[in-house]
Amino acid sequence: MKNENTVLFVDDEPNVVEGLQNRLHKEAYRILTATSAKEGLEILTRTRVDVVVSDEQMPGMTGSEFLAQVYKSYPETIRIILTGQASLEAAIRAINEGKIYRFLTKPCNAVDLSQTIRHALQMKTLTKESARLLSTARRQNEILSDLEKEHPGISRINQTEEGEILLEESNYDVELLLKEINEEINLFEN
Repeated sequence: MKNENTVLFVDDEPNVVEGLQNRLHKEAYRILTATSAKEGLEILTRTRVDVVVSDEQMPGMTGSEFLAQVYKSYPETIRIILTGQASLEAAIRAINEGKIYRFLTKPCNAVDLSQTIRHALQMKTLTKESARLLSTARRQNEILSDLEKEHPGISRINQTEEGEILLEESNYDVELLLKEINEEINLFEN
């Protein structure tokens, strides 16, 4: 069963996109195809796409120009160039304009292409998880900061040289403080 990831292949040669689709049909992602940059952009407006693999040499709009537009409108979408016309100029343009993840040349081994796409999807997942963890850490720091303002010293931990935590008598009602902490956490989670 395929998961929610989607890969879009864009190439002006229908045989190429059909061949890619046939070679990668067993992969764990949904495959969409387009035979022009314009069609690719139309697909992106109505479907969330995780990875775009585009040919460089296409009439109307080069792959670099297309991927630059993808980057501008959908920066979270990973961009890959797959071209039979590999040149240093094309590679530099694709990297600079489209902020591409990889530059591959045709003919491309199906195993190499599928590994590249899998790695791109893994990178996207890790990036998303990193952003989520950073957001959680920021929220937790805000909660601690607010608690520290209301109850100075609450976040300070006194330890012995061996690392044991020292408990001191305090004027705080621990039950009340724990209730306040849980309320703050629930506010941020909802």
